[in-house]
Amino acid sequence: MTPPSLLAVFAHPDDESLVSGGVIARHAAAGARTTVVTATWAPGTYRTRELADAVRALGAEPPQLLGYADDRVPDSAPGQPRWCDVPLDEAVAHVVAAIRAVRPDIVLTHDAYGGLTGHPDHRRTHQVTLLAAAASGLGDLHPEAGEPWQPGAVYLATHPDTAVADLGPLMTRARKSVLAVPHRQVSAVVDVRPWLDRKWAAILSHRSQVERERPLPGILARLPAEARHRIIGTEYYMRVGLTSAAPPLTQLTV
Repeated sequence: MTPPSLLAVFAHPDDESLVSGGVIARHAAAGARTTVVTATWAPGTYRTRELADAVRALGAEPPQLLGYADDRVPDSAPGQPRWCDVPLDEAVAHVVAAIRAVRPDIVLTHDAYGGLTGHPDHRRTHQVTLLAAAASGLGDLHPEAGEPWQPGAVYLATHPDTAVADLGPLMTRARKSVLAVPHRQVSAVVDVRPWLDRKWAAILSHRSQVERERPLPGILARLPAEARHRIIGTEYYMRVGLTSAAPPLTQLTV
Protein backbone atom coordinates (compact mmCIF):
# COMPACT_ATOMS: atom_id res chain seq x y z
CA MET A 1 0.00 0.00 0.00
CA THR A 2 1.32 3.45 -0.90
CA PRO A 3 2.07 5.50 2.22
CA PRO A 4 0.47 8.93 2.74
CA SER A 5 1.58 11.86 0.61
CA LEU A 6 3.72 14.48 2.36
CA LEU A 7 4.23 18.22 2.23
CA ALA A 8 7.28 19.24 4.27
CA VAL A 9 7.44 22.92 5.23
CA PHE A 10 10.78 24.00 6.68
CA ALA A 11 12.62 27.25 7.24
CA HIS A 12 16.00 26.79 5.55
CA PRO A 13 17.71 24.69 2.94
CA ASP A 14 19.11 21.63 4.82
CA ASP A 15 16.31 21.46 7.44
CA GLU A 16 14.39 19.01 5.24
CA SER A 17 17.36 16.63 5.02
CA LEU A 18 18.53 16.84 8.62
CA VAL A 19 15.26 16.30 10.48
CA SER A 20 12.96 14.57 7.96
CA GLY A 21 15.20 13.26 5.20
CA GLY A 22 14.57 9.63 6.07
CA VAL A 23 10.79 9.92 6.14
CA ILE A 24 10.76 11.97 2.92
CA ALA A 25 12.95 9.36 1.20
CA ARG A 26 10.83 6.50 2.55
CA HIS A 27 7.55 7.94 1.26
CA ALA A 28 9.05 8.98 -2.07
CA ALA A 29 10.58 5.53 -2.64
CA ALA A 30 7.17 3.94 -2.04
CA GLY A 31 5.54 6.12 -4.70
CA ALA A 32 3.86 8.72 -2.48
CA ARG A 33 3.90 12.33 -3.58
CA THR A 34 6.48 14.19 -1.50
CA THR A 35 7.03 17.94 -1.74
CA VAL A 36 9.31 20.33 0.14
CA VAL A 37 8.50 24.00 0.76
CA THR A 38 11.37 26.18 2.00
CA ALA A 39 10.63 29.58 3.48
CA THR A 40 13.99 31.34 3.13
CA TRP A 41 16.68 31.97 0.51
CA ALA A 42 15.82 33.34 -2.92
CA PRO A 43 15.69 31.26 -6.08
CA GLY A 44 19.09 31.10 -7.78
CA THR A 45 21.15 31.56 -4.62
CA TYR A 46 23.78 28.95 -3.86
CA ARG A 47 21.82 27.40 -1.01
CA THR A 48 18.72 26.89 -3.12
CA ARG A 49 20.86 25.14 -5.73
CA GLU A 50 22.11 22.86 -2.96
CA LEU A 51 18.52 22.36 -1.84
CA ALA A 52 17.51 21.20 -5.31
CA ASP A 53 20.30 18.61 -5.27
CA ALA A 54 19.31 17.44 -1.78
CA VAL A 55 15.63 17.05 -2.61
CA ARG A 56 16.57 15.15 -5.77
CA ALA A 57 18.69 12.78 -3.67
CA LEU A 58 15.67 12.14 -1.44
CA GLY A 59 13.50 11.36 -4.46
CA ALA A 60 11.04 14.20 -3.82
CA GLU A 61 9.59 16.73 -6.25
CA PRO A 62 11.57 19.91 -6.99
CA PRO A 63 11.33 22.23 -3.97
CA GLN A 64 8.96 25.16 -3.75
CA LEU A 65 10.64 28.37 -2.56
CA LEU A 66 8.91 31.20 -0.71
CA GLY A 67 12.04 33.31 -1.20
CA TYR A 68 12.21 35.34 2.01
CA ALA A 69 15.39 36.32 3.83
CA ASP A 70 17.03 34.22 6.52
CA ASP A 71 16.83 35.99 9.87
CA ARG A 72 20.63 35.92 10.20
CA VAL A 73 21.64 36.28 6.53
CA PRO A 74 20.02 39.38 4.98
CA ASP A 75 21.63 38.83 1.56
CA SER A 76 19.97 35.41 1.32
CA ALA A 77 17.08 37.17 -0.45
CA PRO A 78 18.09 40.65 -1.62
CA GLY A 79 15.22 43.12 -1.48
CA GLN A 80 12.94 40.73 0.40
CA PRO A 81 11.92 40.99 4.07
CA ARG A 82 13.13 38.57 6.68
CA TRP A 83 10.80 35.60 7.06
CA CYS A 84 10.18 36.57 10.69
CA ASP A 85 9.07 40.05 9.60
CA VAL A 86 6.54 38.98 6.97
CA PRO A 87 2.96 39.83 8.01
CA LEU A 88 1.42 36.71 9.48
CA ASP A 89 -1.55 36.55 7.12
CA GLU A 90 0.74 36.87 4.09
CA ALA A 91 2.98 34.07 5.33
CA VAL A 92 0.02 31.81 6.10
CA ALA A 93 -1.50 32.45 2.66
CA HIS A 94 1.66 31.17 0.95
CA VAL A 95 1.60 27.91 2.87
CA VAL A 96 -2.17 27.52 2.41
CA ALA A 97 -1.60 27.84 -1.34
CA ALA A 98 1.06 25.13 -1.22
CA ILE A 99 -1.18 22.79 0.77
CA ARG A 100 -4.12 23.29 -1.57
CA ALA A 101 -1.95 22.80 -4.65
CA VAL A 102 -0.24 19.61 -3.41
CA ARG A 103 -3.21 18.23 -1.40
CA PRO A 104 -1.07 16.18 0.98
CA ASP A 105 -2.31 13.67 3.50
CA ILE A 106 0.34 14.78 6.00
CA VAL A 107 2.19 18.05 6.58
CA LEU A 108 5.63 18.05 8.24
CA THR A 109 7.25 21.03 9.94
CA HIS A 110 9.36 22.16 12.90
CA ASP A 111 8.30 21.71 16.51
CA ALA A 112 7.41 24.62 18.81
CA TYR A 113 10.99 24.93 20.03
CA GLY A 114 12.17 25.37 16.46
CA GLY A 115 14.25 22.21 16.72
CA LEU A 116 17.38 21.72 18.75
CA THR A 117 18.71 25.23 18.18
CA GLY A 118 15.48 27.21 18.52
CA HIS A 119 16.25 29.29 15.44
CA PRO A 120 13.65 32.09 15.10
CA ASP A 121 12.97 31.14 11.47
CA HIS A 122 12.16 27.60 12.62
CA ARG A 123 9.73 28.83 15.27
CA ARG A 124 8.08 31.15 12.76
CA THR A 125 7.69 28.29 10.30
CA HIS A 126 6.10 26.13 12.99
CA GLN A 127 3.57 28.84 13.81
CA VAL A 128 2.74 29.64 10.19
CA THR A 129 2.40 26.01 9.14
CA LEU A 130 0.03 25.09 11.98
CA LEU A 131 -2.20 28.04 11.11
CA ALA A 132 -2.04 27.21 7.41
CA ALA A 133 -2.89 23.54 7.94
CA ALA A 134 -6.03 24.54 9.82
CA ALA A 135 -6.96 27.33 7.38
CA SER A 136 -6.42 25.28 4.23
CA GLY A 137 -9.63 23.33 4.81
CA LEU A 138 -11.76 26.43 5.28
CA GLY A 139 -12.98 27.83 1.99
CA ASP A 140 -13.69 31.32 3.28
CA LEU A 141 -10.06 31.75 4.36
CA HIS A 142 -7.67 32.70 1.55
CA PRO A 143 -10.10 31.84 -1.27
CA GLU A 144 -7.52 33.14 -3.75
CA ALA A 145 -5.22 30.25 -2.77
CA GLY A 146 -7.28 27.52 -4.42
CA GLU A 147 -9.90 24.95 -3.53
CA PRO A 148 -9.99 23.93 0.14
CA TRP A 149 -8.02 20.87 1.23
CA GLN A 150 -7.69 19.51 4.75
CA PRO A 151 -4.62 17.40 5.56
CA GLY A 152 -5.20 14.57 7.99
CA ALA A 153 -2.43 15.55 10.39
CA VAL A 154 0.62 17.70 10.97
CA TYR A 155 3.74 15.99 12.27
CA LEU A 156 6.32 18.12 14.07
CA ALA A 157 9.92 17.01 13.61
CA THR A 158 11.46 16.99 17.08
CA HIS A 159 14.20 15.65 19.33
CA PRO A 160 13.32 13.93 22.62
CA ASP A 161 15.53 14.30 25.67
CA THR A 162 16.32 10.57 25.44
CA ALA A 163 17.99 10.94 22.03
CA VAL A 164 20.51 13.75 22.37
CA ALA A 165 23.31 11.93 24.19
CA ASP A 166 25.54 11.79 21.10
CA LEU A 167 24.61 15.12 19.56
CA GLY A 168 24.06 17.32 22.60
CA PRO A 169 27.72 17.72 23.65
CA LEU A 170 28.74 18.40 20.05
CA MET A 171 26.14 21.15 19.76
CA THR A 172 27.24 22.67 23.06
CA ARG A 173 30.87 22.76 21.94
CA ALA A 174 29.72 24.55 18.77
CA ARG A 175 28.01 27.13 21.02
CA LYS A 176 24.54 26.02 19.98
CA SER A 177 21.56 25.44 22.21
CA VAL A 178 20.07 21.98 22.73
CA LEU A 179 16.27 22.13 23.09
CA ALA A 180 14.66 18.72 23.52
CA VAL A 181 11.08 17.70 24.33
CA PRO A 182 10.11 15.10 26.97
CA HIS A 183 10.09 11.68 25.34
CA ARG A 184 6.47 11.10 26.42
CA GLN A 185 5.37 13.80 23.97
CA VAL A 186 6.77 11.93 20.97
CA SER A 187 4.06 10.34 18.80
CA ALA A 188 6.20 8.53 16.22
CA VAL A 189 9.69 7.04 16.34
CA VAL A 190 10.72 6.17 12.77
CA ASP A 191 13.67 3.91 11.98
CA VAL A 192 15.03 5.42 8.76
CA ARG A 193 18.19 3.31 8.48
CA PRO A 194 16.95 1.62 5.26
CA TRP A 195 16.97 5.08 3.66
CA LEU A 196 20.11 6.35 5.34
CA ASP A 197 22.17 6.44 2.13
CA ARG A 198 19.64 8.81 0.56
CA LYS A 199 19.38 10.93 3.69
CA TRP A 200 23.16 11.27 4.03
CA ALA A 201 23.54 12.07 0.32
CA ALA A 202 20.95 14.82 0.76
CA ILE A 203 22.76 16.26 3.79
CA LEU A 204 26.05 16.22 1.87
CA SER A 205 24.34 18.12 -0.96
CA HIS A 206 24.30 21.16 1.32
CA ARG A 207 27.96 21.67 0.55
CA SER A 208 28.27 25.18 1.97
CA GLN A 209 27.16 23.87 5.36
CA VAL A 210 29.24 20.69 5.27
CA GLU A 211 32.40 22.75 4.69
CA ARG A 212 31.88 24.81 7.86
CA GLU A 213 32.43 23.64 11.42
CA ARG A 214 29.41 25.06 13.28
CA PRO A 215 26.44 24.09 11.07
CA LEU A 216 25.02 20.67 11.84
CA PRO A 217 25.93 19.16 8.44
CA GLY A 218 29.57 20.08 9.13
CA ILE A 219 29.40 18.60 12.63
CA LEU A 220 27.94 15.35 11.28
CA ALA A 221 30.48 15.12 8.45
CA ARG A 222 33.34 15.11 10.96
CA LEU A 223 31.95 12.23 13.02
CA PRO A 224 32.81 8.55 12.67
CA ALA A 225 30.20 6.81 10.54
CA GLU A 226 28.89 4.71 13.45
CA ALA A 227 28.18 7.76 15.62
CA ARG A 228 26.63 9.63 12.70
CA HIS A 229 24.33 6.70 11.90
CA ARG A 230 23.10 6.61 15.49
CA ILE A 231 22.22 10.29 15.30
CA ILE A 232 20.49 10.42 11.94
CA GLY A 233 19.15 6.85 11.74
CA THR A 234 16.01 7.60 13.76
CA GLU A 235 13.53 10.44 13.33
CA TYR A 236 11.07 11.63 15.95
CA TYR A 237 7.72 13.35 15.46
CA MET A 238 4.86 14.83 17.48
CA ARG A 239 1.43 14.46 15.87
CA VAL A 240 -1.14 17.24 15.65
CA GLY A 241 -4.49 15.83 14.51
CA LEU A 242 -6.69 17.91 12.20
CA THR A 243 -9.55 15.57 11.32
CA SER A 244 -11.50 12.86 13.09
CA ALA A 245 -13.76 10.11 11.83
CA ALA A 246 -15.37 9.69 15.26
CA PRO A 247 -18.79 11.18 16.09
CA PRO A 248 -18.60 14.70 17.56
CA LEU A 249 -18.16 14.86 21.31
CA THR A 250 -20.85 16.36 23.51
CA GLN A 251 -18.28 17.75 25.94
CA LEU A 252 -14.58 18.56 26.00
CA THR A 253 -12.30 15.72 27.08
CA VAL A 254 -8.53 15.23 27.42
